[in-house]
Amino acid sequence: MGNTFGHLFRVTTWGESHGPAIGAVIDGCPPLLPLSEADIQPDLDRRAPGQSALVTQRKESDTVRILSGVFEGKTLGTPVSLAIHNEDMRPGDYREIQQKYRPSHADYTYEAKYGFRDWRGGGRTSARETAGRVAAGAVALRHGVEIVAWVAKVGAILIECDVDAVTRAQVDATPIRCPEPDTAARMIAAVEAARKDGNSLGGVVTCAVRGCPPGWGEPVFDRLEADLAKAMLSLPASKGFEVGSGFAGTELTGREHNDEFYMDGDRVRTKSNRSGGVQGGITNGETVYFRVAFKPTATIMSEQHTVSVDREDTTITGRGRHDPCVLPRAVPMVEAMAALVMADHALRHHAISGK
Repeated sequence: MGNTFGHLFRVTTWGESHGPAIGAVIDGCPPLLPLSEADIQPDLDRRAPGQSALVTQRKESDTVRILSGVFEGKTLGTPVSLAIHNEDMRPGDYREIQQKYRPSHADYTYEAKYGFRDWRGGGRTSARETAGRVAAGAVALRHGVEIVAWVAKVGAILIECDVDAVTRAQVDATPIRCPEPDTAARMIAAVEAARKDGNSLGGVVTCAVRGCPPGWGEPVFDRLEADLAKAMLSLPASKGFEVGSGFAGTELTGREHNDEFYMDGDRVRTKSNRSGGVQGGITNGETVYFRVAFKPTATIMSEQHTVSVDREDTTITGRGRHDPCVLPRAVPMVEAMAALVMADHALRHHAISGK
């Protein structure tokens, strides 16, 4: 249970951090979409570990293989199965957590639920699981919207960007994936300082979805922003979600906050976009944008108090290869989950309207 996401465009991820492979199965992908491994690999390369000193140094090529659902370069309409083999597992780094619960990890809660857990790198709770999501998100992006995410905050260092203007090239120009070079340099210095101190930092990723027509989203329980919230809060280390003006909008009056309509040729537009491109749970044609908060990486290279599996007080010190800040690698994860939501709602809208 809980391993499948989506309604019509359904994705099931599988595999563990230190198992032989991880991957995803996509059910509901329409036929005749051009698709090859080369279409998927660039997104996986952006999520892969070992890209810089700011992220885990685990060496994984994250090479994807399409096992089913594609023939002669086009999707068949049958399940698309994607596999990524693990190559650089070091389960010995995790022997201590076989007997101890890591603070702020899911070691204790998984054992409480299942009575058993895969302690090798956290099993299904590891961010390694998200490689399957990113691969599936690359397929979902074949539906045509433009999705760009970036690091907007690390610790207390914050930038404000025009959500309609940030480009993928600007984001990927620095290893921290902040589109403003001077701020990126400050963020990088902060992460490096935390790493040297055996500590970690959290922050915020902002994401913009451009090119959505009006009408995507469902009433009441399946509002577009509700599905986006579920998608983002399913990501490892995510702790908060807000769309449009978010919590800052509570400081405005209705007169200040309302997005007034006007005609732009034959198109209905809004003069501002504090709604974040969504009203009543349905897109209005403006850019959909939201923010996701990520906590500091739970594994730190400092001694902490914890409890053993024998229910004894003890201490633990982080070992192995871990991100001192999850934000740079969270960017493609956020984009992938947004793509899954948008592809699903595009198909749902088509089922109702034929558009």
